[in-house]
Amino acid sequence: MSVLTVVAYATLPLGSSSYEQHLLPTMLVGLVYALVAIFGFQLVQGRGRAFAVAYACVQVPLGFVLFSFSGAAAGAVLLLVVLVSQSVLLLPTPGAAAVAAIIPLVHVNMAWPDGLWEGLNTLAVTTFTLVVTLLLVREQRARAELAAANEQLRGYAAQAEQLATTQERNRLARDIHDGLGHHLTVVQMLLQAARAVIDTADPDRLDTMLAKAQDQSKQALAEVRRSVAALREPRSEPLVDALRVLAGEAGVPTGVEVRGAARAIPVEVEESLFRAAQEGLTNVRKHAGASAVTVVLDFDRDDVVRLEVRDDGCGLSGDVPADTGYGLVGLRERVANLGGRVSVDSAADRGLTLTVEVPA
Repeated sequence: MSVLTVVAYATLPLGSSSYEQHLLPTMLVGLVYALVAIFGFQLVQGRGRAFAVAYACVQVPLGFVLFSFSGAAAGAVLLLVVLVSQSVLLLPTPGAAAVAAIIPLVHVNMAWPDGLWEGLNTLAVTTFTLVVTLLLVREQRARAELAAANEQLRGYAAQAEQLATTQERNRLARDIHDGLGHHLTVVQMLLQAARAVIDTADPDRLDTMLAKAQDQSKQALAEVRRSVAALREPRSEPLVDALRVLAGEAGVPTGVEVRGAARAIPVEVEESLFRAAQEGLTNVRKHAGASAVTVVLDFDRDDVVRLEVRDDGCGLSGDVPADTGYGLVGLRERVANLGGRVSVDSAADRGLTLTVEVPA
């Protein structure tokens, strides 16, 4: 609006046959009007209705005087049209409409047919300006309200996330307190009782207490595993890289072989295959006595990913079942939940191969 005001002021000498007679007063009054329209508008904006009404009461008569001096120049009408837009920003809608209705009265001193025609034209212009400015103001307000609503929603989302995190922490705290705390308390009591009878001639009673303490310890370990599983976040590195890192920590010379083109697979499948390799290498280190291990990750099939852990160790003797050990049982359960299968191929002195196949 400031630019439009300057342009309208610059066109004041044009558009009238009588501008030469009143050029100086026209330019002086126009300069005062333009300065008030630029700086006075900024001064009264946002300072209350009284200042806005005073601004309109000053500019409307000043605009009429300017229109008269300029000989009905188009620049004077344009300056009054700017006042309509400013009234929308300063006054309530009825007040701005009143300003838009008053401005066409600048033509009352003209001859009857021409004055009526020019007045109707000016009324159409001021009405159009009023409506367009109102629409722009409403759109601006709607955008501001939408931005505020979005900011509020982001705040609510952050609060909800924080609340969910707090609730999950409280749940885990309760689980640890009620589960792990209970088991450790029982273990402590059983060990104290065992120490009290250790020097007595009742080995059966001592053995019973220690067996119960061991059972409670296993249950406590299960509670820890459940809590850790709930807190664990997925690894950020690709599965192949994670397997190479795991192979480097195996304690036995271990190679990693990838068959086929590696592809993206679900996070839970990656986690299961990684845990399978971890369990296989742990068993090799503990029991196999192997000199070399190979971890194979096979992507050749489109619907299945296969993992193999092969070693050249002592293998399993005929009287040792392949399903012994909590780790392997847990691995079977994990893979079964994904619709996969686990197999162990072993013979004495010929090493062992752990194979895991998971749909992916």
